[in-house]
Amino acid sequence: MALIADILMTAGALSAAFYCIVLSRRLTRFNDLEKGIGGAVAVLSAQVDDLKTMLGAAQTAASTSTDKLEKLTSNAEKVAQRLELLVASMHDLPLATEANSDVPEEPVDEPVFARKPANEAAA
Repeated sequence: MALIADILMTAGALSAAFYCIVLSRRLTRFNDLEKGIGGAVAVLSAQVDDLKTMLGAAQTAASTSTDKLEKLTSNAEKVAQRLELLVASMHDLPLATEANSDVPEEPVDEPVFARKPANEAAA
């Protein structure tokens, strides 16, 4: 009986050793930097670093654009106020027909060359 128990124990130990060797090889391939998950993790880590750099650059560009847009908006508001004042002041000006009503119109039916000079009209 002891001999059978020793044989079974030796077979169990050998199968456990074989299983450990298979697991070790799988783990080595799993962590391989070129083909396995280790390589994927290394690539993803590099991509995360690149994304952090690009995100910082995008934030800087966005803040710069925001500052420029705020300046342009304030300038546009100032120009809009000036335009409103100019339009309001245009309401105070007389119309073109009213402005010309002060000037007497020349008669159209009499030609210019038929008029008498001012010194002859007085005589």
